[in-house]
Amino acid sequence: MIKLLLFSSLFPNSQQPSHGIFVENRLRKLQESGEIEVKVIAPVPWFPFKNSRFGLYSKYARVPYTEERHNNQIIHPRYKIIPKAGMNFAPKSMAKATLPVIKKIITEGYNFDIIDAHYFYPDGIAATIIGEELGKPVVITSRGTDINLIPQYKKPRKMIMESSKKAAAMITVCQALKTSMVEMGIEADKITPLRNGVDLEFFTPTDNRESLRSQLGMNRITALSVGHLIDRKGHHLIIDAMKSLASEPVDLIIIGDGEKREELKKQVLEKGLEQRIKFTGALDQQKLRDYYRAADILILASSREGWANVLLESMACGTPVVASNVWGTPEVVNSAEAGILMKSLDAQGVTNGVKELLTNYPDRVKTRTYAEGFSWDQTTEGQLEIFRRLAL
Repeated sequence: MIKLLLFSSLFPNSQQPSHGIFVENRLRKLQESGEIEVKVIAPVPWFPFKNSRFGLYSKYARVPYTEERHNNQIIHPRYKIIPKAGMNFAPKSMAKATLPVIKKIITEGYNFDIIDAHYFYPDGIAATIIGEELGKPVVITSRGTDINLIPQYKKPRKMIMESSKKAAAMITVCQALKTSMVEMGIEADKITPLRNGVDLEFFTPTDNRESLRSQLGMNRITALSVGHLIDRKGHHLIIDAMKSLASEPVDLIIIGDGEKREELKKQVLEKGLEQRIKFTGALDQQKLRDYYRAADILILASSREGWANVLLESMACGTPVVASNVWGTPEVVNSAEAGILMKSLDAQGVTNGVKELLTNYPDRVKTRTYAEGFSWDQTTEGQLEIFRRLAL
């Protein structure tokens, strides 16, 4: 039995049940192999006040020190950061706060073989500091902005390069991220692309789609935009496109929460689209699945994505997509049954993509069949090959 220590701040918790859920999903599929044992360390920024008026930071304060999810114990050590100013200090702060916790785990009898770190910065950096201290091999998974955005900053880039040399192996969720890492000067032979899969047993089409549409108030062609309400997710471009799609009977539902919520709502009002666009806030996985099943289109207008899980989740429910042609997305959307890649990342690109999809709308059964090619099996076996080698 291979003993793992999964290390990532990008892991769901009681206050953020969908936060980094793709990390948890990959772990659960790995556990189904029966070859690994795991403990999870998911550091959380320290914050003193639990009152909701402090927004996201109050959620951090309300996260319990330990909790259980899917029969796994999750430990949430606190590390100190300086909001909006502590980027350069976060890796060392995270390592300093979590090292005593990990040493205690070893003392209590769980002498793990490998640190399985998710997200290169700050988590991967902290993991290599800890791995060096404890003499444990570290595997780091890159997931998107940790490689396609953060290395634009000089000091974080330097730390990423140093940690890539210390890591025993690295995983990327798409080929595009590996290509970018190699261009940065990271050793290609240490990097293995292992895409995220989709839970094909959970995300499925439904036999009562029309009834579900009625329950959710979908009376016309309905598009979804799913993701954090932040600039790089491109919700604002989709809202602009809805104005251009005035002649088309298309409504939009925006699912997610984040710092741009009020700004996006204001944009909707200014464009007079409040009858055609609604916001649901963040949804749990079961409710989100209902929307995927009932909708006609998922639109993803992100400027940066490693591997966008929402695309596969939507397609697994039978709903085709219109997506920006960035990073790993062309590896996900590479068939007419899957949907359309935008020819430009702007409102016109969204508009044209939606019109093209509606003109040549795929059979929803074929969209589901396409998604079935993205199970977790290959990813699980790829991880096991790496872990078996390092655990010898």
